Amino acid sequence: MGVILTTSRSFSDGDVDLVALAHAAGHEIVRGPAHHALPELAPLLAAAEGWIAGTGPVTDDHLAAAPNLRVIARYGVGTEAVDLDAAVRRGIPVTNTPGANADAVADHAVGLMLSALRYTADGDRRVRRGDWSVRRGRELGAATVGIVGFGRIGQGVARRLSGFGPRILATDPFLPAAVIADAGAEPADLDDLFRTADLITLHAPGGRALVDGARLDGIRHGLILVNTARPDLVDESALAEALRDGRLGAYAADTLDGDTAASASPLLADDLADRVIVTPHLGAQTTQAVDAMGSMSLDDVLSVLAGRPPLHPVSPRS
Repeated sequence: MGVILTTSRSFSDGDVDLVALAHAAGHEIVRGPAHHALPELAPLLAAAEGWIAGTGPVTDDHLAAAPNLRVIARYGVGTEAVDLDAAVRRGIPVTNTPGANADAVADHAVGLMLSALRYTADGDRRVRRGDWSVRRGRELGAATVGIVGFGRIGQGVARRLSGFGPRILATDPFLPAAVIADAGAEPADLDDLFRTADLITLHAPGGRALVDGARLDGIRHGLILVNTARPDLVDESALAEALRDGRLGAYAADTLDGDTAASASPLLADDLADRVIVTPHLGAQTTQAVDAMGSMSLDDVLSVLAGRPPLHPVSPRS
């Protein structure tokens, strides 16, 4: 029986028994640590023919420890943590699960917008202290909302926002203006979007900071920023400073720099608790998204192990 290693915490944790499906296809599922630390992972990689990888790094050293590995299926969309070039050199195809969690993350982004606009999290904390005073919020339909990154998730956010009725701006360097307009948003330059919007939601790939001190100097006073994408899209120290001086009205995010080990983030300071909302990287954690990501990644692994091409290959960045 072949070994398929999975290092995703939520693999087969939904309604679909993916472990049983793998077993029926003649393969055993072995679980490894989500952080991908090589000393712990190396013994498991040594026997693995397929790897369903979580968000941890997948380096050339990992691949060198896996002489029998034939396919890597990234459980999710982002592949920035995977050394794609090293995988190509070793003849190992890499796949991902495009669209599997788009609805879940779009739902969560809109939920964070509403929570930030209406001070929901802060209101809950104050009531538990016996403080029933009211902070007056703003309506989503009265805002100009900017969407940075207009792929599946960004377009899903636009569809959900249409029911509230705000003005929607969107920017995406990979999409023509006509495509953005057809999907229900006004095409905008990134700098113009930041100067114009009352609320901005980030859905761009990671790799560089889009929101730093210089950009925060040009925003509308009291801007609300939502980030369900990647922590490296923002300069957290600059955000903390902008929150304290009022340029930024609120920040709502699904992850911080360091992810689940982000206890030292400047955004977690006590004096910012009424203006910062952070959820523990749960945007994709719905039963439906977990089943979709798991099923797509397992299908691609089983295809490659059976000698068929995967349905969702990823090309190297180079």
